[in-house]
Amino acid sequence: MGGEAMDCLDLGDVVLHYADTGPRDAPSVVFANSLGTDFRLWDGVVPHLPAGLRVIRYDKRGHGLSSCPPAPYTMGALIHDAERLLDALGVRDCVFVGLSIGGMIAQGLAAKRLDLVRAVVLSNTAPKIGTRELWQERIAMVETQGLAAMSDAIMGRWFSKPFREGPQVTPWRRMVETTPAAGYAGCSAAIAGSDFYASTAKLRLPALVIAGSEDGSTPPDLVGELAGLIPGSRFALIRGAGHLPCVEKPAEFLSHLTGFLTDIGHAGATS
Repeated sequence: MGGEAMDCLDLGDVVLHYADTGPRDAPSVVFANSLGTDFRLWDGVVPHLPAGLRVIRYDKRGHGLSSCPPAPYTMGALIHDAERLLDALGVRDCVFVGLSIGGMIAQGLAAKRLDLVRAVVLSNTAPKIGTRELWQERIAMVETQGLAAMSDAIMGRWFSKPFREGPQVTPWRRMVETTPAAGYAGCSAAIAGSDFYASTAKLRLPALVIAGSEDGSTPPDLVGELAGLIPGSRFALIRGAGHLPCVEKPAEFLSHLTGFLTDIGHAGATS
């Protein structure tokens, strides 16, 4: 998105980097990215959204150009960061689009602040991801070996074979490898401590749930289970995509997202 200002919000315990484009009084769509990525995750989608939307992207703590407080983090802190950002920007009734840990933030924020969130798009996420033991192993590996030693395995979980064997994987590998170790470990600790089964099953709002057929981090069956928790949710499986379908199959991701926005009357002005 050319012309986006590098905006920052100082919340005291963290400084969040964000981009806020479009008319301030337009319907808002907020994007929260995955572990080990910054808000460039959405570059293949955001420029092609319908006109007349207010679009907000941000780097969660310890990622991208946001500050990196000492690890560990709690999911409550990550949800509170999103809440404070939206309050500061005067956002109400947004559609909150979250991928992976971003989708966990979305679930938690919707359960806490229905005045902020009128609908959710939960991509490649679940009420609970992995086990505490698995995340503790990854945290120990980050702290002892660094992310460069883990990037091959991460790319294997994230992307389909054709994508990860081509040059297009290089920026994503670099994005992971340059993520602050404390940010990655801090957010891993937040995921390790999270279980949203009870609160997500109480959600009553429009929801689009997206899975990738080749996702090694949150397999389609796990994502489908999430869709089953929210009455009336719609489920979309993007074939040939891994954990980041907005990267591998942006046109398909965009089609599902814009269709959902239109159906719930949140599409902004016509282009």
